[in-house]
Amino acid sequence: MKELTAEQKELVALVREFVDREVLPVASKFDHADEFPTDLVEQMKEIGLFGITIPEEFGGLGLDLYTYALIVRELSRGWISLSGVINTHFMAAWMLMTYGTEEQKATYLPRMATGESRSAYSMTEPHAGSDVQAIRTRAVRDGDEYVITGQKMWATNGLRADLAMILTVTDPTAEPRHRGMTAFLIEKEPSVSEQPGITVPPQLKKLGYKGVESTEIVFDGFRVPATAVLGGEEMVGQGFKQFMAAVELGRVNVAARAVGLATCALEQAVKYAKERETFGKPIAKHQAIQMKIAKMATNLRAAELLMLEAAELKATGARADLEAGMAKLFATEVAMENASEAMRIHGGYGYSQEFMVERLYRDAPLLVLGEGTNEIQQIVIAARVLADN
Repeated sequence: MKELTAEQKELVALVREFVDREVLPVASKFDHADEFPTDLVEQMKEIGLFGITIPEEFGGLGLDLYTYALIVRELSRGWISLSGVINTHFMAAWMLMTYGTEEQKATYLPRMATGESRSAYSMTEPHAGSDVQAIRTRAVRDGDEYVITGQKMWATNGLRADLAMILTVTDPTAEPRHRGMTAFLIEKEPSVSEQPGITVPPQLKKLGYKGVESTEIVFDGFRVPATAVLGGEEMVGQGFKQFMAAVELGRVNVAARAVGLATCALEQAVKYAKERETFGKPIAKHQAIQMKIAKMATNLRAAELLMLEAAELKATGARADLEAGMAKLFATEVAMENASEAMRIHGGYGYSQEFMVERLYRDAPLLVLGEGTNEIQQIVIAARVLADN
């Protein structure tokens, strides 16, 4: 795998130390209370994590996707909700860097790099998840503005963000339909549930992935200037392509989160197996437990290699839908299995909120669903394999 620079190694080590010292001791407390971790997020800002991939000219660290994936892995080893705080922000920043006008970059990226501005990213709607082309949110041109009406779903950071990258339909008659879709970068008041043209209902209640809000965003005649079209007006109708390219990034991100969670599950399982005794010896001495740990560790290593390969390829700008799909599919299934096996190794205590594995078990299902379900990943993978052979 890619050799890291001294700066990259130092940053990854700094994040690991932050997770060990500040995150792991309190993550379950925040999770059980479903409380936003304000202090932890402020520390992430100080480290520079909101601007990891934003170029230095805009105040960021200017690092690549490979480094970002390593940092997401470390954060997720502590708590996947922390990586959720920066994930949609990162995807919106990438879209700006890749497709934005020079004016859009200069306006938003410096504030995003410091975390002063936080971003949401939303294409999903109540009736349109995997079938993105079925979205209905409309943006209608009215003079020098567009009027947006519709409903978005599962918007991470949807309340606290002051920026939101959204996908809309600007030409409902387009064939194929995706050619009539346009991306907008909208500004909104952070932490305000009601403002002219936008309502953010109370956050959705979830099995896991707590502490970071997942919300609906309802648009009702919300007006934005035509300059809010991502990339300028010549990019009207290009939103579907822009969002799909970002989803490819998102799948690398989810794979990294899964590797982090699976790592934590293995660490907790090993720690408990060495401490817990049955029949006069630590359970780590029992072959049944050893076989579980061997499988967990082997699958984790394979998932990590797939994730790093996808991140390295995508960082070059090359097409990586196959590699990202494989990494996301395999790593998230490993996260599910490792979380389950860690719980079983803990026995009855694994079902108790006193131990961390209970939280891991509830968080893991998000990963097999987010950024395209694993069923969708298999379709993406099969399509590429059939086309290439």
